[in-house]
Amino acid sequence: MNLLQIVLFPFSWLYRLITDIRNWLYEEGYKKSIRFPVPVISVGNLTVGGTGKTPHVEYLIRLLKDKYRIATLSRGYGRKTKGFLLANDRIHAGDIGDEPMQFYRKFTGQIQVAVGEKRVPAIDELLSRQPVPEVIILDDAYQHRAVQPSFSILLSDYNRPFYRDYVLPSGRLRERRAGAKRADVILVSKCPEGLSKAEKQAITQEINSYAKPATPVYFTTIRYGQPVCFDTKPETFQGPVLLVSGLANAQPLEKYVQHTYTLSHHMALNDHHTYTAKDLDAISSQFMQVQAKHILVTEKDYVKLMHPDFAAQISRLPIWYLPIEVCFLFGEGQDFNEKVLNSLSEPPK
Repeated sequence: MNLLQIVLFPFSWLYRLITDIRNWLYEEGYKKSIRFPVPVISVGNLTVGGTGKTPHVEYLIRLLKDKYRIATLSRGYGRKTKGFLLANDRIHAGDIGDEPMQFYRKFTGQIQVAVGEKRVPAIDELLSRQPVPEVIILDDAYQHRAVQPSFSILLSDYNRPFYRDYVLPSGRLRERRAGAKRADVILVSKCPEGLSKAEKQAITQEINSYAKPATPVYFTTIRYGQPVCFDTKPETFQGPVLLVSGLANAQPLEKYVQHTYTLSHHMALNDHHTYTAKDLDAISSQFMQVQAKHILVTEKDYVKLMHPDFAAQISRLPIWYLPIEVCFLFGEGQDFNEKVLNSLSEPPK
């Protein structure tokens, strides 16, 4: 602990007490937790900030979409609207949030993408519409105790593991480490591809101190695809790059771009940054100043920059986005897949 964390620690005890009481009320039945007639898969984390939930939700979508009618439900962080909304071709990232918009653009016509800050009425709304989803994936809902998931997936960032963290505000935990016991599986995300079996075992032992007995622990890494140009007739992606990102933790991305391409400069913006015309002007100015040949953004930033209001500015810039996907280490992806699929056929707990 550093000095600031020590100073904030009494407030962390207060926050922990509040979250402990809240969890106790749900566990003892004083607050209602609803189980729905269709399987609900929850994907979340104990910490604030990015653990890689979005690519893991996309992994689940790819796993399930050809077998079930899928709906994703997110809060819609950073959106300008309220209440329940179902994504359609007239909706933009500002209406439903960047991550749900990313799901919609990638899987249009294959899944339903919904947002609603109150998950229980939002699920009721989804189930009242045709076609009725057969599986609902809840994005960032680990602390949303009003919904009782049929299968709960907890993510922990390899670089910032929950078992070494503290409750807010001295740390980044939304609740104490023991909250990991609610998970059916735990995924350690953003691992280096060369993670050793010895380190895997050491991490698993740390996690087992907080998880319920026999909880499977898997390890995943992020793999980047080839840059995709906004333009339909792109040139070859080569030469100096201006990287623009709005992520909670952009260090792994910056490191990858630095290693793979020629990084001229990185404009690191806040997570879920809302772009404006002034931002596009600043990006254009920075692009010329560092004499880059291309501008590279994340998929989350891409869906926000595709707003019609930015079309004229975007058309003058050589902007590309970098696709990513999740891969399981140690050949354990099939085992994880089977656990997810088996959970969908199990009777309610």
